Amino acid sequence: QVQLAESGGGLVQAGGSLRLSCATSGRTISSYTMAWFRLAPGKEREFVALISRSGATTSHADSVKGRFTISKDVAKNTVYLQMNSLKPDDTAVYYCAAKGLGTISTNPYEYDYWGQGTQVTVSS
Repeated sequence: QVQLAESGGGLVQAGGSLRLSCATSGRTISSYTMAWFRLAPGKEREFVALISRSGATTSHADSVKGRFTISKDVAKNTVYLQMNSLKPDDTAVYYCAAKGLGTISTNPYEYDYWGQGTQVTVSS
């Protein structure tokens, strides 16, 4: 099992940056595909980015491509989401998730473990 804890959210003006962190405990994050999802009021949970077990593969949603970057530090068992050029539409609760066996996926229902979420609010 793995436990996930997000941090780094907050209030930022449009055009600003934030870096989210997902600290994990339990099994090493190299055992999991790690991903970020977000949930905005009135919307469905949305895939944001993922990174494979090896770290060789990353994927970002079209809506954040070129602005957000997922990365991980295996030694620190931490996953990051660097968010630049933030827009009001990026306002949401951001969740870190871990997926065990199988291929990488953007489907939230295939993820086994979730953090409690961190709020990101972007003002215009």
